[in-house]
This record gives sequence, structure tokens and C-alpha cells, in this order.
Amino acid sequence: MKSKKKAIVLLSGGLDSTTTLALAIERGFSPVGLSFTYGQRHSVEMEAAKKVADFFKVEEQIVLDLPLAQIGGNVLTDSSGEVPHNQEETAEDDIPPTYVPARNTIFLSYALAVAEVKEITDIFIGVSSVDYSGYPDCRPRFIESFEEMANQATKLGMHGNKIKIHAPLMQLDKAQTIKAGLKLGVDYSITHTCYDPDEQGRACGECDSCRLRLKGFFRLGIEDPAVYRKKP
Repeated sequence: MKSKKKAIVLLSGGLDSTTTLALAIERGFSPVGLSFTYGQRHSVEMEAAKKVADFFKVEEQIVLDLPLAQIGGNVLTDSSGEVPHNQEETAEDDIPPTYVPARNTIFLSYALAVAEVKEITDIFIGVSSVDYSGYPDCRPRFIESFEEMANQATKLGMHGNKIKIHAPLMQLDKAQTIKAGLKLGVDYSITHTCYDPDEQGRACGECDSCRLRLKGFFRLGIEDPAVYRKKP
């Protein structure tokens, strides 16, 4: 039997990355999960990433430790900052304090390095330009630019092995993303999305990430199976 083509899938354990993993598998790829600990206050997502990888029987999951907390500049890695709760949706050009500087650029760069070593030309990332929090690295132009750079800056690209950055959720809102995942058998009860969970790992239900997730389930008329300490 011919082995499936491998793909690197950035896997945080959240709703979007889990759906992206399911879509990569549905498209015929054998995924290599790539997750990061970077000093994030919502480190419980790493437990979710492992559960998701086990659920989908991912044969290889790589977890890298990055010192992004030493750089700071955001409330997700700065313990002295506070994650905004019940904040109104921001304008497209308004960058919220939960934006981690250059995070997706850094994550994709590490994915590119792993891809080079393993000679994998497909990388999946679960970004969306529809339902998002105003992050500049969740937009189509960023993905297009990174893909162009990747093919100019790597041995794979130099040898004519075109690297493709897949962003299958780019034009989907949260409700569409959830609907697509449910069709593929995703168990969203094992995913974690909240930026400000409590010590028990329960989602706050009030941060921007929780609000977007809850909105998606509400639009579908489905109850979110995640555990919340305060569910709107």
C-alpha cells in the first residue's frame, strides 16, 4: 500500500487547529503534529493538543519550547497583565493585547525547519480572516507572503519542491468551522480555546476567544461541550 503524503499541522489543541487537523486528514495527508509551549497562561491547551493527537491517532507529535515570555508585549505571556473580558469586538485595524508579537511567523518558521528536515512540503495552519480578533498574522496576505518566502529561503524550494502553506479555515467563520469539523467527527469537548482558564482548566466564557467560540456554537443551535466556569 502506498504511504500517505505527510504534512506538518500546527496543533494548539484549540477549535481551529483541531478542525484543521481533521481537514488535513480528510484531504489524504498523514499529519505530523507540531505544538508549542511559549509561556502562555493558557498552557492547559497543551493537554488538549495531546488529547486531540491521540483522538486522531497522529503517529508523530512534536512539542517545542519557545521563550516568547522573555519578549513579552502581550497579556498571554505576561502574568502581570489581564486578559480583557466581555470586550466589544475590535475594528479590523485595532490590535488587541492578546496578540503575541510575530507568533504565527515564529510558529511557521519552526514548522518550515521541521519540514526541511523531514522533507515535507505541506504545512497546515488554522488561521481565519473572518472570525478573528484582529491579529495581523491571520490574514491571507500574510500566508501568501510567508509561502513565497518559504520557497525562496529553503533547500526544498531551491530544489524545485514547492512548499505549500494550507490555511483551510481562512474564509470560514466560527460556525462554518465547527460545522465542517462535526462532519469530520471532531470531538470538540476535548479542545481548549480560552485565553484565561482557571487552575482547573475551565474556560472563562468571557474572553474574546471564548466569545467567538460560543457565538459559533450558538449560531448552529448547538451547545458547546467545553467546560466553562461561567457560561454566558
